[in-house]
Amino acid sequence: MNRWFSTAYHYINMIRDNPDGESFEFYGTHPNPQHMSLMASDHAETEPDLTGRAYAEFCAEFCKRHEIDLFIPRLHMEEIARHASLFDAIGTKLLVCRDLDLLDAMVEKDKFYEMLQGRDLVTIPDYEVVTTAEAFKSAYEKLTARGHKVCFKPTKSEGGMGFRIINDEIDPLEELYGYVTLSTTFERAHEAFSAVERFEDIMVMELLEGTEYSIDCLATAEGELITAVPRRKSEGRIYLLEENQELLELSRRIANTLRIPYAFNIQVRYNHGVPKLLEINPRMSGGLYITCLSSVNLPYLAVRAALGMPITPPEPKFGITASYIEQAVQINQD
Repeated sequence: MNRWFSTAYHYINMIRDNPDGESFEFYGTHPNPQHMSLMASDHAETEPDLTGRAYAEFCAEFCKRHEIDLFIPRLHMEEIARHASLFDAIGTKLLVCRDLDLLDAMVEKDKFYEMLQGRDLVTIPDYEVVTTAEAFKSAYEKLTARGHKVCFKPTKSEGGMGFRIINDEIDPLEELYGYVTLSTTFERAHEAFSAVERFEDIMVMELLEGTEYSIDCLATAEGELITAVPRRKSEGRIYLLEENQELLELSRRIANTLRIPYAFNIQVRYNHGVPKLLEINPRMSGGLYITCLSSVNLPYLAVRAALGMPITPPEPKFGITASYIEQAVQINQD
């Protein structure tokens, strides 16, 4: 595993502690030698600061040197997939989507929304992509005229990076005394965007105010859906693993059409009773370890799929309320 989220610590241990007693040896790389994802690895090395083909070549050389059977990338997935032949040549399998057009689109949200237009798979929120302050102002006015509250986010980002909600009713004094929020005013955002002639693509879109779900999915190498588990986000750190038939059917439609392999994650949020797509992540999600309380070991099953091993479709347990707490872990100093 190359540079991953800290929750990869859980995924490594879940693969290692699999119910079949299969034995695995883990190698991890990361720019930070004390990163938590490396603490669960049997062997760890520091990654160089590379991009493009040079990074793919570094990964391929690492896999060849250590005789790696399976590489589970997160950082620079697109480059790894683009240069998959480097890994094929040394016999290292990849747990990554090899459909480059689909993978590139999923990484850039506006491209993905365009790809899904007219396919009748999932409802897309109202949005516009802008690169200037003037276009930002125009998009904001159009969306509010349609009765939407508005938010914005970079087209290419992970998690909540760059996400902001426009709220012109912010009390400045209350804001200073209260918790840090994701809200900003239109005036502040417009002023910041006006500081430059052009900026990187920003998606200005309707704010979805209903319940948010993260649907963790498992598919075969050919993209045939094996199982899906909707994880409802509630107050604070509370989640519910919910047998939501509407979202399970949505997952089947998306899987049958797009054929995303192995582990992927669909994020939707309801607005006025309609589930609308936020994004699809072509990898194990950051919160997958919570979903695995459904008794389905998705990281291990994804590994089995990538290695061509048979999989018996699991039956997830639903109706489970879950949360998480911090746990102290001693860092290996060597």
